[in-house]
Amino acid sequence: MLVRDAMSTMVLTIGPAHTLREAARLMSARRVGAAVVLDPDTYGLGILTERDILDAVGAGQDPDRETAHGHTTTDVVFATPEWTLEEAAAAMARGEFRHLIVLDRSEAVGVVSVRDIIRCWLPARRRAQAAVSA
Repeated sequence: MLVRDAMSTMVLTIGPAHTLREAARLMSARRVGAAVVLDPDTYGLGILTERDILDAVGAGQDPDRETAHGHTTTDVVFATPEWTLEEAAAAMARGEFRHLIVLDRSEAVGVVSVRDIIRCWLPARRRAQAAVSA
Protein backbone atom coordinates (compact mmCIF):
# COMPACT_ATOMS: atom_id res chain seq x y z
CA MET A 1 0.00 0.00 0.00
CA LEU A 2 1.06 3.55 -0.66
CA VAL A 3 0.92 6.74 1.38
CA ARG A 4 -1.76 8.05 -1.01
CA ASP A 5 -4.01 5.19 0.16
CA ALA A 6 -3.67 6.12 3.84
CA MET A 7 -3.16 9.87 4.02
CA SER A 8 -5.75 12.39 5.04
CA THR A 9 -6.30 14.88 2.26
CA MET A 10 -7.84 17.40 4.64
CA VAL A 11 -4.78 19.47 5.44
CA LEU A 12 -5.23 22.02 8.19
CA THR A 13 -2.97 24.95 7.34
CA ILE A 14 -2.33 27.74 9.81
CA GLY A 15 -0.01 30.71 9.98
CA PRO A 16 2.85 31.25 12.41
CA ALA A 17 0.90 33.98 14.25
CA HIS A 18 -1.92 31.65 15.31
CA THR A 19 -1.91 31.19 19.08
CA LEU A 20 -1.58 27.69 20.43
CA ARG A 21 -5.18 27.91 21.66
CA GLU A 22 -6.39 28.85 18.17
CA ALA A 23 -4.37 26.01 16.66
CA ALA A 24 -5.73 23.54 19.24
CA ARG A 25 -9.30 24.70 18.59
CA LEU A 26 -8.90 24.25 14.81
CA MET A 27 -7.20 20.86 15.19
CA SER A 28 -9.93 19.69 17.56
CA ALA A 29 -12.73 20.90 15.28
CA ARG A 30 -11.23 19.03 12.32
CA ARG A 31 -10.24 16.04 14.47
CA VAL A 32 -6.62 16.10 13.31
CA GLY A 33 -3.45 15.76 15.34
CA ALA A 34 -1.29 18.15 13.33
CA ALA A 35 -1.43 21.41 11.45
CA VAL A 36 0.80 22.46 8.59
CA VAL A 37 2.30 25.86 9.41
CA LEU A 38 2.86 27.96 6.32
CA ASP A 39 5.29 30.85 6.73
CA PRO A 40 6.49 32.05 3.33
CA ASP A 41 8.53 34.84 4.94
CA THR A 42 10.86 32.52 6.83
CA TYR A 43 10.95 28.74 6.78
CA GLY A 44 8.15 27.76 4.41
CA LEU A 45 6.33 24.64 5.62
CA GLY A 46 6.52 23.36 9.15
CA ILE A 47 4.33 21.21 11.37
CA LEU A 48 2.65 21.85 14.72
CA THR A 49 1.38 18.76 16.48
CA GLU A 50 -0.85 18.05 19.43
CA ARG A 51 2.29 17.00 21.31
CA ASP A 52 3.88 20.42 20.68
CA ILE A 53 0.84 22.11 22.21
CA LEU A 54 0.73 19.67 25.11
CA ASP A 55 4.45 20.22 25.84
CA ALA A 56 3.98 24.01 25.85
CA VAL A 57 0.97 23.91 28.17
CA GLY A 58 2.67 21.33 30.40
CA ALA A 59 5.66 23.67 30.70
CA GLY A 60 3.33 26.40 31.99
CA GLN A 61 3.29 28.48 28.83
CA ASP A 62 0.16 30.51 28.10
CA PRO A 63 -1.67 29.07 25.04
CA ASP A 64 -3.27 32.48 24.46
CA ARG A 65 0.12 34.20 24.18
CA GLU A 66 2.33 31.52 22.64
CA THR A 67 2.20 31.36 18.86
CA ALA A 68 2.65 28.50 16.44
CA HIS A 69 5.89 30.10 15.26
CA GLY A 70 7.67 29.32 18.51
CA HIS A 71 6.58 25.69 18.59
CA THR A 72 6.67 24.64 14.95
CA THR A 73 9.01 21.91 13.78
CA THR A 74 10.77 23.28 10.71
CA ASP A 75 13.23 20.47 9.98
CA VAL A 76 10.40 18.38 8.58
CA VAL A 77 10.68 15.02 6.87
CA PHE A 78 8.27 15.01 3.94
CA ALA A 79 6.67 12.01 2.26
CA THR A 80 5.38 11.69 -1.27
CA PRO A 81 2.13 9.98 -2.23
CA GLU A 82 4.20 7.25 -3.92
CA TRP A 83 6.04 6.19 -0.77
CA THR A 84 5.06 2.82 0.59
CA LEU A 85 3.49 2.70 4.03
CA GLU A 86 6.60 0.81 5.12
CA GLU A 87 8.78 3.75 4.04
CA ALA A 88 6.53 6.19 5.90
CA ALA A 89 6.50 4.03 9.05
CA ALA A 90 10.30 3.67 8.91
CA ALA A 91 10.75 7.45 8.59
CA MET A 92 8.43 8.02 11.54
CA ALA A 93 10.24 5.43 13.67
CA ARG A 94 13.66 6.85 12.74
CA GLY A 95 12.63 10.43 13.49
CA GLU A 96 10.44 9.54 16.49
CA PHE A 97 7.41 11.45 15.24
CA ARG A 98 3.84 10.48 14.35
CA HIS A 99 2.93 12.69 11.36
CA LEU A 100 4.36 13.26 7.90
CA ILE A 101 3.38 16.06 5.57
CA VAL A 102 2.80 14.62 2.11
CA LEU A 103 4.12 16.73 -0.75
CA ASP A 104 3.35 16.42 -4.42
CA ARG A 105 5.41 18.80 -6.56
CA SER A 106 6.16 21.01 -3.53
CA GLU A 107 2.47 21.30 -2.61
CA ALA A 108 1.10 19.88 0.66
CA VAL A 109 -1.54 17.40 -0.49
CA GLY A 110 -2.03 15.45 2.72
CA VAL A 111 -0.84 14.33 6.10
CA VAL A 112 -0.24 10.71 7.03
CA SER A 113 -0.16 9.64 10.65
CA VAL A 114 0.70 6.46 12.50
CA ARG A 115 -3.05 6.01 13.04
CA ASP A 116 -3.66 6.23 9.27
CA ILE A 117 -1.07 3.54 8.61
CA ILE A 118 -2.54 1.23 11.25
CA ARG A 119 -6.03 1.70 9.77
CA CYS A 120 -4.71 0.43 6.44
CA TRP A 121 -2.48 -2.35 7.76
CA LEU A 122 -4.96 -4.03 10.11
CA PRO A 123 -7.58 -4.99 7.48
CA ALA A 124 -4.85 -6.15 5.09
CA ARG A 125 -3.28 -8.25 7.85
CA ARG A 126 -6.64 -9.78 8.76
CA ARG A 127 -7.29 -10.67 5.12
CA ALA A 128 -3.86 -12.27 4.84
CA GLN A 129 -4.41 -14.29 8.03
CA ALA A 130 -7.84 -15.41 6.82
CA ALA A 131 -6.35 -16.55 3.52
CA VAL A 132 -3.69 -18.60 5.32
CA SER A 133 -6.31 -20.15 7.63
CA ALA A 134 -8.60 -21.14 4.75
